[in-house]
Amino acid sequence: MDKIDSWTVAGRTFTSRLIVGTGKYKDFEQNAAAVAASGAEIVTVAVRRVNVSDPNAPMLTDYIDPKKITYLPNTAGCFNADDAIRTLRLAREAGGWDLVKLEVLGEAKTLYPNMRETLEATEVLAKEGFLPMVYCVDDPIAAKQLEDAGAVAVMPLGAPIGSGLGIQNRVTIRLIVEGASVPVLVDAGVGTASDAAVAMELGCDGVLMNTAIAEAKDPIRMARAMKLAVEAGRDSYLAGRMGVRRYADPSSPLAGLI
Repeated sequence: MDKIDSWTVAGRTFTSRLIVGTGKYKDFEQNAAAVAASGAEIVTVAVRRVNVSDPNAPMLTDYIDPKKITYLPNTAGCFNADDAIRTLRLAREAGGWDLVKLEVLGEAKTLYPNMRETLEATEVLAKEGFLPMVYCVDDPIAAKQLEDAGAVAVMPLGAPIGSGLGIQNRVTIRLIVEGASVPVLVDAGVGTASDAAVAMELGCDGVLMNTAIAEAKDPIRMARAMKLAVEAGRDSYLAGRMGVRRYADPSSPLAGLI
């Protein structure tokens, strides 16, 4: 390895390609320990659920230092563009954040993105000077539309949020990666370390996860596993895998055998 393998979003450069969430943990202390074990440099924060502005209650910022870790406010729980836009305007007032994660959900059962509302919100936020990283369907056309609307990164789901099913459609994720000129990060559906490695082997710039770490029996150990899996998957992608063959090919040549 010659130089540090970093990635850049909206002019900001990071060396860790793993982004972790701040929901579902036992407490802020466990969350902070998991972030440390994961090596993550970015954490997502649900502005509507996690306390970042009321000093009279325990605050996430007391456990995860926003000077050392980049906070990525998100719009979890928003089901239309207006709510998402309002939530991020409040986040900017509270913490001065402009790099944000936009998600506009279509329904409570699948938590799939409503792409019409998502596109509308992306356009408005980009015009207002936000830098939206956008949760979207695993559709290369939709991903391109988001990019054209001002998304600084596209974040297709691997499987439904919190399902742990892993990447269900490798073909479309690869097509999104091939067609994008902004970073592509798999967001949602990762359940275990091999899922994170697959995302990276497909050429994604990073992986975002929350439940896979927070709901593991040992979250700190799982955070460390995810760190290693992301690094291994990235190395594997950069190394360039062997071609896939339909039949066996001997490791040792058969010519000239005694």
